[in-house]
Amino acid sequence: MKKLIIPIFSAAVWMSCGTAKVSHDTKPAQTASSSSISDKAFQTAYKMIKADDLKKNLYVIASDEMEGRDTGSPGQKRAGVYMINYYKSLGISYPKALGSYYQKVPADFMKKRGGGNLPDSENILAFIEGSEKPDEIVVVSAHYDHVGTKNGVVYNGADDDGSGTVAVMEIAKAFQSAKKAGNGPKRSILFLHVTGEEHGLFGSEYYTDNPVFPLANTVVDLNIDMIGRDDPENRGKQYVYVIGSEMLSSELKMINEAANNKTNKLELNYKYDDPKDPEGLYYRSDHYNFAKNNVPVAFFFDGIHEDYHKPTDDVEKIDYSLLEKRAQLVFATAWEVANRPARIVVDRK
Repeated sequence: MKKLIIPIFSAAVWMSCGTAKVSHDTKPAQTASSSSISDKAFQTAYKMIKADDLKKNLYVIASDEMEGRDTGSPGQKRAGVYMINYYKSLGISYPKALGSYYQKVPADFMKKRGGGNLPDSENILAFIEGSEKPDEIVVVSAHYDHVGTKNGVVYNGADDDGSGTVAVMEIAKAFQSAKKAGNGPKRSILFLHVTGEEHGLFGSEYYTDNPVFPLANTVVDLNIDMIGRDDPENRGKQYVYVIGSEMLSSELKMINEAANNKTNKLELNYKYDDPKDPEGLYYRSDHYNFAKNNVPVAFFFDGIHEDYHKPTDDVEKIDYSLLEKRAQLVFATAWEVANRPARIVVDRK
C-alpha cells in the first residue's frame, strides 16, 4: 500500500459514509440475488481457495529472487512471468482487445506524476468472459509491486501486497473452476494486477486513463491490498477492514455483508470509512482511481502492522488461514455481483 497520503480530499465523496465501526452480521441485501446459479456451484468454487495454495504462491511472489518487486525492476518482471504462467496453467487468458497479459505503463506517464526515473513497467491482466453479460466487467485488483531492495536488503512485501496478489490468483482459479463445471460468471471478470502503486498508484491510474474495457461498463472494483496479517488493535481476531463499500452504491456494502454472513462471518471493521480518520486510506490504494471515475469500490485491508514497509514483512509472518477466509469473502462478493440479474446501482456521489 502506498505509504504517503494522497493530498486530495473531497468531502462530497464521504457524504454517504456510515459511522458504524464493526459488523458481525447483517440482513441479506434487499435486491435480487444470484439464485439462478446454484448454491452448490458457489460452494464448490469457494472451496477451491485454500490456505496451502495461497502459501505456495506467496513463497514465490515474496521470495528474495523477486528482489522486492520494485516498479519495472527485473525482480518484478520475474514475479509477473510467474503469475502469467499460473494463469496459463489454469486456462485463463487475457482480454482479446489487449492482445497479451501485459498492459505497458510507460516511464513517461509515471515521471509526469512524480515517478522520477522509474523504467517502463506493466500491469498484468487476466480475464474470464461472462456467459450472459460479457460487456459488463467486475474487476478484482491488487498491486504486485513493492519497494524493492535498499542497502542490499530485500523488502519482500509478503503482506504488502503479496497477500493481495496471490488472493487475486486464487479467486481467478475459483471462478475458472466454476466455468469449467458449466457455472461460469454471467458478467466478465477482470483480474487486474497493477504496478507502481507504492510510488503513486500509477498502474491503476494508467488503467483507468486507458481502460481496456469502458469504465462505463465497469460494475465494481474489489481491491485487495494487505490481507495476510493483523494489526495491534485487532491482534488474534478474525476480521478485515472494509473501506469505501457504500461510497458510490447503496447496494455494495449490503452485498458484501450478506456474502460475509454466508461464509466465514468475519468481523467487518469500518474504522477507516470514517471521513475524519487521519490515515486517509480511501485515497491510498488502487481502488481510488476507479472510485474517482464513479465506479463503485470496496477495499479489503488488514491494517497498519509493525512490519509495514519494513524488510521484516516476510512470508513466515502471514496468517494463511485468515488470508484464506478474507480471499473467500472477496470471491463471494465478486460472485454475487457477477451473477445477480441486475447490475448494482450507482446512486451516491
